[in-house]
Amino acid sequence: MQRALSNRLEANKLAFERLTEAEPVLIDIRRAGEVVPGFSANMILTSGAPTPWPDYTGGQREGIIGGALFEDLAEDRDEAIAKLDAGEIKVGACHDYGCIGSLAGIYSASMPVFVVENRASGGVAYCNIYEGKNPRRLNYGVYDEGVRERLLFVQNEVVPVIADALRDNGPIPLKPIIRRALGMGDELHSRNSAASLLFMRELVPSFLSLAASGDGHVSRAVEAMTEDHYFFLRLSMAAAKATADAARNIEASSVLTAMAFNCRGFAIRVSGLGDTWFRGPHAHVEAKLFEGHTEDEISWMGGESPIAETVGLGGFAQACAPTLQDYQGGSYETMLQRNTELYAITVGEHPTYLIPPLGFRGSPTGIDIFKVLETGTLPVLDIGIAGRDGGQIGAGVVRPPLECFEAAAEPIGDAIVMTRDADTGWALFAEI
Repeated sequence: MQRALSNRLEANKLAFERLTEAEPVLIDIRRAGEVVPGFSANMILTSGAPTPWPDYTGGQREGIIGGALFEDLAEDRDEAIAKLDAGEIKVGACHDYGCIGSLAGIYSASMPVFVVENRASGGVAYCNIYEGKNPRRLNYGVYDEGVRERLLFVQNEVVPVIADALRDNGPIPLKPIIRRALGMGDELHSRNSAASLLFMRELVPSFLSLAASGDGHVSRAVEAMTEDHYFFLRLSMAAAKATADAARNIEASSVLTAMAFNCRGFAIRVSGLGDTWFRGPHAHVEAKLFEGHTEDEISWMGGESPIAETVGLGGFAQACAPTLQDYQGGSYETMLQRNTELYAITVGEHPTYLIPPLGFRGSPTGIDIFKVLETGTLPVLDIGIAGRDGGQIGAGVVRPPLECFEAAAEPIGDAIVMTRDADTGWALFAEI
């Protein structure tokens, strides 16, 4: 058993090193169908563990249909459903294509995506572009003429300006932006105010050059990027995906490499268990809802933004963002307590992502499923809350279901196995 435990610790040390040594860099913005490997013209990607099309419900189902209509894969809703039923329009899972999905996570071939490369490992991840501050968005399960017009505006007016500025500026390292933003009140999931402005700062000289050359779209693009504080979230997600993927497939490692929702429940991936998803019921949520909404409206329609927490951001850096209490409820004292308790379930402290209110400790990084089971402490995730009729209705904190971790407590590689002891809970018990 001692050798098995040593194998696990060494594997987790390697996973931690890959998570903390990653160097995510924005290198391009391209249409998904042009750059995402295996993305076909008749495909819609959505969030969470893969699920057969007939099993998608609610806002996630509506988002998939909306993506098909936006891509002109069908004339109307009924035809889109018929083609989805017949398999003429295919549904894929974002993670399987190197993508990362916000809420319903809808990708279609013509949609532009950020291309982020992990310069330390060579891996690449993709994330589509923030739609804007209107709570009625495709990623929140809404598709109507207003949503279509906004998607086209982002695609045809905002993205070309950013792409031109990026070509003029050159690749943009994202890790330094994230590091600085943590010291300026962000946790890089539910609060991205500082990071969004720091990213804009990188592009300002190029924007000025474009404006001087007569590009009339620059002012509208800048307005779209600064009208609220969430533009950088998609870059944060792509950076986290490129980072987390570097820790995949390490034999014997019990470190999480992904957490995701779909409309059916929650699921996790573990480094030493490859691309297998371990599923459970929906997460427990503590929500602060926007005025006029009630808890019975809360709907689960997907979401892969907890990739932020997977790499030590979001809820794992919650103490950096005291203003979140106004947005998602609770108190700052509770946020500090939550953040501190997460050190007990992680491999180590991030050497770059520091938390000033905790004495500049590194954020807890590398969630170990065995430590979760041994302590009973579940990860803390900061998320937006969707409503049953589509759109965002609030924000809050969720904890994944314990069942996912129990399901993942199977052999890690060929080294170790966990079992439940009636008195002491989960424990390492045998070498196999």
